[in-house]
Amino acid sequence: MFQKRGFLVKESIGSAIIPVVRKNGADGEVKVKWRTIDKSALNGRDFEGGEGVLVFKHTEIEQNIMIPIIDDMTPEKDEHFEIELFDPEGGAKIGQINRTAVTITNDDDFNNVLSNMMQMTNANIHAMQVHHETYLGQIKDALNVNGGDIENATGMDYVLHFLTFGWKVIFALIPPPSICGGWLCFFVSLGAIGLLTAIVGDLAAIFGCLVHLDDAVTAITFVALGTSLPDTFASRAAATQEKYADNAVGNVTGSNSVNVFLGLGLPWLIASVYHLVNGTTFRVQAGSLGFSVGLFTGLSILTIGLLIARRTLAIFGKAELGGPTIPKYASGIFMIILWLIYVLVSSFQAYGHI
Repeated sequence: MFQKRGFLVKESIGSAIIPVVRKNGADGEVKVKWRTIDKSALNGRDFEGGEGVLVFKHTEIEQNIMIPIIDDMTPEKDEHFEIELFDPEGGAKIGQINRTAVTITNDDDFNNVLSNMMQMTNANIHAMQVHHETYLGQIKDALNVNGGDIENATGMDYVLHFLTFGWKVIFALIPPPSICGGWLCFFVSLGAIGLLTAIVGDLAAIFGCLVHLDDAVTAITFVALGTSLPDTFASRAAATQEKYADNAVGNVTGSNSVNVFLGLGLPWLIASVYHLVNGTTFRVQAGSLGFSVGLFTGLSILTIGLLIARRTLAIFGKAELGGPTIPKYASGIFMIILWLIYVLVSSFQAYGHI
């Protein structure tokens, strides 16, 4: 049996030592199994538990269970787990106290003003995590409007939930970040995004065939829009939430860098190795690529000039994003016009009019 029904340990203790005693005799060797039971403290997050076996040698009356405590340096309220004794061997029996509770408290040496505030509001930092520890949590959020927070859900939340329900359920099947340190989630997510991109590309190509659009025109319109609209919303969120424009503009340049360097480099590497092994020549005709890149470069210079002007001129409020109302909308319209020029001129060239 355990010495007492409860133990109090600090989060920074390292390992909790829980004594198990043998009473009413010490002759012979006996064994007893033990296991941890998750409560508000979870195995792998707050402590390293599991199962084990205690062996009491002849004349031995006390053994210790050592449970490593994980110190995440995060202020949070007290949490607890339980340890249970079961399945004794060697003629022994389980005593009256067969289960004990281990309460993990914040170490006063690491507390600060924030932790005291959180304790006063009875908040648990793990309840505010963006990701989930289990598949069940992800699927529940995907099935519910606004992740289950119905009280704060707006009408638009219900509309978006209806429109994206299928995608939410599909991507809820991706492994949670808690598995394998997040690496499994990372690689499976990359694979899912690649598969989705392939589907979007094929659907756009089929649509282009149906309406008799040239492949080059389909690529710079429907395919480009389908892959870039998520970047648009991400840049908008970064622009409204950040003090500087770095994240908003950097998100776009970073995304395009991945598209050009990795999105082209990796397929070309695979194709080159394939043709090398088979003794064939890997050759892709440039087509209108030179014209499109030259046109894009010229329009990009105009865009960069606009950003420089917005940064330096008082009329723009010396802000690359936002600023006074009229210059702000004028800058947006100017960039949209540049995009339309690129699409129209590239389309005319693809159809032989230029």
